[in-house]
Amino acid sequence: MALTDSSAGQRAKILAEALPYIRRFYGKTIVVKYGGNAMTDERLKNSFARDVVLLKLVGMNPVVVHGGGPQIDDMLKRLGKRGEFVQGMRVTDDETMDVVEMVLGGLVNKDIVNLINQHGGRAIGLTGKDGAFIRARKMLVPNQNDESEMLDIGQVGEVASIDPEIVSLLETREFIPVVAPIGVGADGRSYNINADLVAGKLAEVLKAEKLVLLTNTPGVLDKNG
Repeated sequence: MALTDSSAGQRAKILAEALPYIRRFYGKTIVVKYGGNAMTDERLKNSFARDVVLLKLVGMNPVVVHGGGPQIDDMLKRLGKRGEFVQGMRVTDDETMDVVEMVLGGLVNKDIVNLINQHGGRAIGLTGKDGAFIRARKMLVPNQNDESEMLDIGQVGEVASIDPEIVSLLETREFIPVVAPIGVGADGRSYNINADLVAGKLAEVLKAEKLVLLTNTPGVLDKNG
């Protein structure tokens, strides 16, 4: 595409301003948490994919961890099942866990992988069950009416440990890992884990330079918003 003098000058200016940051973060790992609510706008989806590919092209190592809450809710509605939450955590019985795995590990994950690949990247989708690299343990939440009681909300987990080997290997081969937040327990059962928790722990074990959270929430909110 031909550029006018003004548009060419503007692009050159942007690249010149970006150069110090590219030098600073060259070779560094950047973990990006891609929130489910940020996936509903086609323009934003394409912009996200282009930006991730650009990070890789200029020598950084982006690792994407995605959510998919709205997509899970939509699938549950199609199946005549209503999503239930306790203290912000999705109650996950066996049937809901099947839906979570289908939506997060299948539909959403592969859609993101395909979108990044269409924009010139080399993305590979993973769940924590691949190579058992995300180990989970069951999460119990306190009863707000009786703090001495812990509530079992099904196959909801927290991160017990993450083995960074698979993700690190993909990075060295110029791939972009796209991770669905599904872990595996010591008993072999699948666990639904909050994507923010997975992204944070993954950033820690990979010694990431930055953790970026993409979401439609305006910040860290207290109970009064």
